[in-house]
Amino acid sequence: MASSLFFSFLLLLASLLLFSHGAVSSFPNLTTLSFEEGYTQLFGDSNLMLHRDGRAVHLSLDERTGAGFASQDLYLHGFFSANIKLPSDYAAGVVVAFYMSNGDVFEKTHDELDFEFLGNIRGKEWRVQTNIYGNGSTSIGREERYGFWFDPTEDFHKYSILWSHDRIIFYIDNVPIREVVRTEAMGGQFPSKPMSLYATIWDGSNWATSGGRYKINYKYAPYIAEFADLTLHGCAVDPMDHTPTCNNLAADLYSTITVSADQRMAMERFRKKYMTYSYCYDRVRYSVPLPECSTGLEARQFQESGEARFMDRRHRHGKRHRRAPANSVI
Repeated sequence: MASSLFFSFLLLLASLLLFSHGAVSSFPNLTTLSFEEGYTQLFGDSNLMLHRDGRAVHLSLDERTGAGFASQDLYLHGFFSANIKLPSDYAAGVVVAFYMSNGDVFEKTHDELDFEFLGNIRGKEWRVQTNIYGNGSTSIGREERYGFWFDPTEDFHKYSILWSHDRIIFYIDNVPIREVVRTEAMGGQFPSKPMSLYATIWDGSNWATSGGRYKINYKYAPYIAEFADLTLHGCAVDPMDHTPTCNNLAADLYSTITVSADQRMAMERFRKKYMTYSYCYDRVRYSVPLPECSTGLEARQFQESGEARFMDRRHRHGKRHRRAPANSVI
């Protein structure tokens, strides 16, 4: 069993290595796992429902509870992905999260990599937030927030995290939207311990929508977040001593995955048009930028608060806002 998994893992790494040096702008199709093969329910009882023979999971939020699940294993580096469809209609206060964490193992020194989807009132769009924590550095937020170039409630879209020894890349539909490159000055604040993959839906009324101004309204419940094509490709660790089950060569191959020139152009276009907040430019929180932050041309787009200078103009049309095609960030 172990040798079979390791052989599959090496095949995956070979394909990713090939991809990383090519001009292809999307990942190859990767093997997905059914819920029973790779995940376990965290909470929610009947608010977690399996579909498509366990290949899709619906998480619902109502007045009783939300729901969530986690990977059965912890991983040290890898590629983690899911196709997600968000709840439609009024969704203020609703938070859907797809993230990695080890808070249940390292309570005071936990690491975390987040996709957080923040619901909104009618006529306003969902937003997505990314964040990272390392070694319990929860007092130092590294949030970025973005709009979408599509309606995330109409269809499934792919959200992915690539985590290696020296970089973290967040993707939407294979477009890199954020890259965090490890620097010596970050020290332990770069996530470096084994983590599990999580997916949850919950009530974040106290902060999620306009800083808590708009609360959840359960007359629109149940709020249902749909997950499909769950991908876990990484270096699983021994559950007892947390040592990797793959060798160093296999693990290090993830570090060869970088952002290609074409991908970097797509990422820059996305960030210019859709990023609405970045901690790197928030001088109210950080008078001195954190060590991984760039002070390049992108900084001109943001106010001292870290909010985009033209955010109101970008989003003032509400439902009438004309979206780009779903396969384009231009």
